[in-house]
Amino acid sequence: MHVGLNLIFLTPGMSGGMEIYARELIPELVAAAPQHRFTAFLSREAAASPGPWNEAVEAITVPVRAGNRIEWVRGEQQLLPPIARRAGVDLVHSLASTGPAWGRFARVVTIHDLIYRVVPAAHPGLRALGMRLLVPLAARRSHRVIAISESTRDDVRRHLHIAPDRVDLVPQGIGTTRRAAPMSEPGIRAMLAAGDRRIVLSVSAKLPHKNLVRLLGALASIPGDRRPLLVLPGYPTPHEAQLRSHAERLGVQADVRLLGWVADEELEGLYAAAACFVFPSLYEGFGLPVLEAMARGVPVACSSRGSLGEVAGDAALVFDPESETGIASAIERLLHDDALAERLRAAGRERAGRFTWAATAAGTLRAYERATRQRA
Repeated sequence: MHVGLNLIFLTPGMSGGMEIYARELIPELVAAAPQHRFTAFLSREAAASPGPWNEAVEAITVPVRAGNRIEWVRGEQQLLPPIARRAGVDLVHSLASTGPAWGRFARVVTIHDLIYRVVPAAHPGLRALGMRLLVPLAARRSHRVIAISESTRDDVRRHLHIAPDRVDLVPQGIGTTRRAAPMSEPGIRAMLAAGDRRIVLSVSAKLPHKNLVRLLGALASIPGDRRPLLVLPGYPTPHEAQLRSHAERLGVQADVRLLGWVADEELEGLYAAAACFVFPSLYEGFGLPVLEAMARGVPVACSSRGSLGEVAGDAALVFDPESETGIASAIERLLHDDALAERLRAAGRERAGRFTWAATAAGTLRAYERATRQRA
């Protein structure tokens, strides 16, 4: 089988969990199915950036910029079908919730979440309108739909009215695997000007639905003499200005480090130095950051919403993400109950070990087989 991978959405460094999905899944697909041929269809940004999409597989550049939404849509809906036909693919797998509505090939789409529908404020304006049109279109016109969690599968059935027998549940792996030795803890503390303070880590894009405003409120409610340092790495967005202003209003600006993307060795150093990891998101299709922290032995507290409770199981403290008191209580428990923290470190490693990219690749290949049979 000749499989085309639709990566027209990809702007490396700016595509969040969907980039991790592509980065980790592609090598596993190649390893698991040497009998298949894989070709990645790339945006101009992805074509210019190193990654498995142009190192582990053949690559064809679709002449559009993913950072421009109009070009992205034109690339998927107008340009990709004839380019894929000329390349001779048998199936196109769209990895980021939208995909071509036509073409002489089987079609599979991975839907990561329906956040545009469940939390509309996360995708305001024209983007929300585009997602409301394009995600249902991809789901209806694809031969198979891959959902990355039970929560997303249920949302696809309920909101998009896709028949259950067309939806394949294929959970993701543990997220980004360790790619570098961690920076030393003294180096991390110097970088953060942290002194000897306890560090609370929350790796997250700066987006409203990530609920970082309430996390700042929870931090402010912890008395100053035992308040930890909150570190927030993740790609910057316009919402970051609101977070900075809110921290100033709360008087906790000295207790927060809002970082952008950090180097691999710095991120691994942050995990190693963190006393705990907190993830207060209002909605997630899967919850890669939770598993990434667990895999590195960091005790986790997370929101109970969306797929997060499903992914975390009993290996994390869960809280109501709309309760700043509840968030603060979870942080304090992890910081001051050593027995609890140690139990969650061990439970988290065991839990994360259940989610492998090899299993994701195997489930994805089964979806390909079903799609080709269905098309035939």
